[in-house]
Amino acid sequence: MAHHGMPPSLNGPLILALENSSLCGSVAIVSPGGCLAESSLTTTKTHSQRLLPAIQQVMADSGVSWQELSAIAVSAGPGSFTGLRIGLSTAKGLAMATGKPLISVSSLSTLACQLPWTTRLICPLLDARKQEVYAAFYRSDEDGIPRRSGAIEAITPEDLAQRINEDVIFIGDGAEVYREVLTKGVRGQASFANPAIFFLRAAALGASALVKWQRGEVLDTASTTPDYIRLSEAEINLKLK
Repeated sequence: MAHHGMPPSLNGPLILALENSSLCGSVAIVSPGGCLAESSLTTTKTHSQRLLPAIQQVMADSGVSWQELSAIAVSAGPGSFTGLRIGLSTAKGLAMATGKPLISVSSLSTLACQLPWTTRLICPLLDARKQEVYAAFYRSDEDGIPRRSGAIEAITPEDLAQRINEDVIFIGDGAEVYREVLTKGVRGQASFANPAIFFLRAAALGASALVKWQRGEVLDTASTTPDYIRLSEAEINLKLK
């Protein structure tokens, strides 16, 4: 948070970030100088009911106009199928209406960005139900930005733990659910981030999106789809018919 009434620097790109992949919906406006505004709420209220009011709120609170935005960033998943669809369709609609580029960030990258500068292996985990977690491995680069090595996958916590033979820090709701299995299975010291930072923050998504924006990694807005990693129940049922 800014102190003494001084806002973070408005120099450089301004990104509107929408994180809608979990029960905690979060919206933020981020610049290289920091987070200008963020609204996060954990609720069972449907994503569509709270997302647009939250966007309007952070835009109004930060005093940023649509013209001043450089890009719109959105969670690509994995996570809640409904949340991801609503988040992406909202972001696409805003990107098309404003002509701003769209950037997508994995929800696991967003979690990893909430642990910058650690020298340990970072393993964000989201509970994928069915005794599996969505997982990936990250390491901080020389700028303290976590970079992913390997793919994001749905895996049992037992199989995941067997792959780790060094000190690791876990973050995310999957880490809490399978804490015991992970602690026993890892060959190295397993640490767990405080559950207070388990929810996905739009400010972290925006920070990750800024790196992508600076590299020119923007999407073709019309053809972008969520990265579910695994089929939804509805899609599985369709395939079985």
